[in-house]
Amino acid sequence: MQVQRESLEKIAQKKTTASRRVVRGRKANSENLMSEHQAANTKPLSLYVPEPEFRPGDSPDFSNVPISKAGSVPKPAVDVAAHDIHELAYSIIRVMDRNGNAVGPWAEDLDDAAVQQGLENMMRVRAFDARMLMAQRQGKTSFYMQALGEEAIACAFAKVLKPGDMNFPTYRQQGLLLSADYPMVEMINQIYSNKADPLNGRQLPIMYSSKKYGFFTISGNLATQFIQGVGWAMASAIKNDDKIAVSWVGDGSTAESDFHSAMVFASTYRAPVVLNVVNNQWAISTFQGIARGKAATFAARGLGFGIPALRVDGNDYLAVYAVAKWAAERARSGLGPTLIEHVTYRAGAHSSSDDPSAYRPKEESDAWPLGDPIERLKNYLINRGAWSEARHAQAKEMLEGEVAEANKEALKNGTLHDGPHVSAKTMFEDVYEEMPLHLIRQRQQAGV
Repeated sequence: MQVQRESLEKIAQKKTTASRRVVRGRKANSENLMSEHQAANTKPLSLYVPEPEFRPGDSPDFSNVPISKAGSVPKPAVDVAAHDIHELAYSIIRVMDRNGNAVGPWAEDLDDAAVQQGLENMMRVRAFDARMLMAQRQGKTSFYMQALGEEAIACAFAKVLKPGDMNFPTYRQQGLLLSADYPMVEMINQIYSNKADPLNGRQLPIMYSSKKYGFFTISGNLATQFIQGVGWAMASAIKNDDKIAVSWVGDGSTAESDFHSAMVFASTYRAPVVLNVVNNQWAISTFQGIARGKAATFAARGLGFGIPALRVDGNDYLAVYAVAKWAAERARSGLGPTLIEHVTYRAGAHSSSDDPSAYRPKEESDAWPLGDPIERLKNYLINRGAWSEARHAQAKEMLEGEVAEANKEALKNGTLHDGPHVSAKTMFEDVYEEMPLHLIRQRQQAGV
């Protein structure tokens, strides 16, 4: 037995030695192959960093941007499957042609009075933005963000919403409130953080909140609007309610993890939500290619989740209205979410603290091929004989006066820098239904 055991040990040793030779041989072969590969391919690795086509000093040319002909994109049935409208995530739905006519299957039967109201709402937003930006320059508030060039998106979408629906907006959807007759004085009070601020100075300027008007508190964190909106929509469905949610993000926010988490939940549970990506070509100072590289469109991201996805001309009020109506009907019918990419252009600065001339040509907004949303809708109405240049000038003057009067009224309540402001005691309120003892003690210690 002893001899047999020694023999077995010798055999095992021989096998181990042989295995080591094989491993050493393979390692040597691998190293030789690696050396040969390195010799054949000596170029070092590098990262690809997307760059915008035009920088300050360049002459912008958008002739290579693929833009669908007005009226050429088909309109599918509202219960269509995502894979059956694959091409709509790559084309651009447009209704108004260059001659000011509404053409194609997406042209809705809107009467002239409704379109005139839409035009006035966009003009109201632009007048409001101009006045508030001036107020910021005068030191009456610390910060402001315009929707310049993007007015059609929020103003048109507002027209398909119903009382009780909830928007989860970003800081460029002030048109949702101004199109719903939200009191302008209250908006300005909130911007000035004065004693009449409905949010008691707790929110940054322009981060409005109104449950009554379906405007969820704006979050400064990117992409939270998507996951919050999907959760709210799921809750509405669980309660067997009939209210839908509408979420809004910019193109840069699609790179955030909340965007993708929201897409998973929205598609899995068929949440009654409309998911909007406002692609205005620029994040704070980086162009939209940083968020998607050389990949497909932002709308195409919905296809991977089985969500019907559309791209729409965000400067075409009639097209935005038609697409919003289609997506809202899907949500209300229990057919699940829709992803919409609004193709537009941020004509102004990112905010009052931004200087876009540092990263893009000054002429770029003028060269943008989809034009100005207000001018386009004005021309449409003029072409129909329902508007005129004189009437447009009169409406502009009237709306600027309306904003000036609201601003004058809000100034009676103070400004951010001059006060008066709300009492410090409000910081202890609205946190709990019944204030707990530790907060009562803290308020007493603070003497407020």
